[in-house]
Amino acid sequence: MQEVLTAEDEAGWSPRAATARFVLSPPVQSAIMALIVLNAVILGLETAPSVMNRWGEWLIALDFVLLCVFTVEIAVRIFAFRGRFFRDPWGVFDLLVITIAWLPATGPLAVLRALRVLRVLRLISMMPRLRIVVEAMLHAIPGIGAIAMLLLILYYVAAVIATKLFGGTHPELFGTIGGSMFTLFQVMTLESWSTGVARPVMEDHPQAWAFFVPFVLVATFVVLNLFIGIIVESIQTLRKTREQADQVRLEAQTAMRAELHSDALTILQQVRALREEVAGLRAALAAARR
Repeated sequence: MQEVLTAEDEAGWSPRAATARFVLSPPVQSAIMALIVLNAVILGLETAPSVMNRWGEWLIALDFVLLCVFTVEIAVRIFAFRGRFFRDPWGVFDLLVITIAWLPATGPLAVLRALRVLRVLRLISMMPRLRIVVEAMLHAIPGIGAIAMLLLILYYVAAVIATKLFGGTHPELFGTIGGSMFTLFQVMTLESWSTGVARPVMEDHPQAWAFFVPFVLVATFVVLNLFIGIIVESIQTLRKTREQADQVRLEAQTAMRAELHSDALTILQQVRALREEVAGLRAALAAARR
């Protein structure tokens, strides 16, 4: 859950502020996470015919109760955070998941019944570490796109070379550009690349190792590690940005608390001054009466 308490929420005592503090409290967050895990277990049990034959009605009823709890939780969050809820992508994601769960799962929409398992994905929005990983992968898409383009160029060049070199003797593997690219994808995954591709080709082309070994080194160990490197860098950057944002928010909250404390002291001093003035006026009135 991405919503955070603002300084006004923490300092205020309105129903919305109190609700925000309640819904973001650790006990409530832990309870929601436990219910999500329980719901995931129930959805898994519903796939077992023997379990459904014995406990099906209870599991369906419990699943409906949990859906109602999640709906109330979303409604409470919307009430507490108002527009901030819809500006939070994770909040919109939670709302979408719960909305899909309420859609009728009959007739042409029967496939939506299987989508109920998406409720398990709410664990991502509830656990900060998982959320950072997902957000980092999304932030890394531009860099990943550049590497994917590089990999595509590498595949195309290697596929053209392999088709010209090995297509005549092994048309089932390298007969066409498309077939060559698929075979090279198998080589990149290292799935039976030696026994299923390289060695059969080397029976007719003994020097084929000079093509396959560099391709494996470049495609598997270099390009794929670039993917990992970009994602790791994105995670570190996002984590640093989050820490800086948290520090700025903490400083703002501290400044507001200090300002509120200063205002309270000023008001207290003014009240004391008014009391002294009132006491002086009372003394003057008493002296005048005498």
